[in-house]
Amino acid sequence: MDYKTIQYEVIENGLGILSLNRPESYNAVNHLMMEELEDFWKERLYDLETAVIILKGNGEKGFCAGLDMKETLAKAPTMNAHEFYRFQARLARINLAMRRAPQPIICAVHGAAAGQGFSFTLSSDIRIISPDARFSAAYINIGLGGADMSCSYFLPRMIGTGRAYEFMYTGGFMSSEEAMQLGLVTKIVEKDKLLDTAKDYAKILLSKNRMGLRLTKEAINMNIDAGGLEMALNIEDRNQTMLAIGLFMKK
Repeated sequence: MDYKTIQYEVIENGLGILSLNRPESYNAVNHLMMEELEDFWKERLYDLETAVIILKGNGEKGFCAGLDMKETLAKAPTMNAHEFYRFQARLARINLAMRRAPQPIICAVHGAAAGQGFSFTLSSDIRIISPDARFSAAYINIGLGGADMSCSYFLPRMIGTGRAYEFMYTGGFMSSEEAMQLGLVTKIVEKDKLLDTAKDYAKILLSKNRMGLRLTKEAINMNIDAGGLEMALNIEDRNQTMLAIGLFMKK
């Protein structure tokens, strides 16, 4: 697909960089970007060559300001309830597609990550940010509910319910320092070192067993919602046995 709103480049064996590419609009998600991200993450499901993906936003303004409200406010009055629900469901399931993708996702964030931009960050695996990064569950600020785009699923699990409720009810910004203190992000680095730091983490991951990376992400996804310790152990035992057969045991 000839992408217009995103860019994708494989920079070395196993490592791809996905860039949100609407810098003039703070990389806000319009309908075309939604379609292109759907296509991109669908392709990654069957991509055995790529083991790690870095996600970033192009331009100086910020990572992603969320939904393109100018386009949405123009289109929403022309939709009926069924059409809007379909749009909402498609947009939200980009975050599900990111979790279903077998590749660990390293998110490199500068400036604002608001609304769906915040959810893209939450749906990633490792988060590297610059000091000017800030995050907002901005959904409630446009008159909708504060639980949207997977935020009500990920945020309480990542930072605890007390602070998560605060951010989702108020739509206020979380600073880079707060994000670090709350355990939401891995590292804060200067803006000009952001991509290089993400690449350094990617190289560490690429030095590991690629099937091991895939099964680790799969186990994390499953065990976030595991019904108990035994279920979590069963997933881990199954994964380790599969890998051990390939490494050590007789075929």
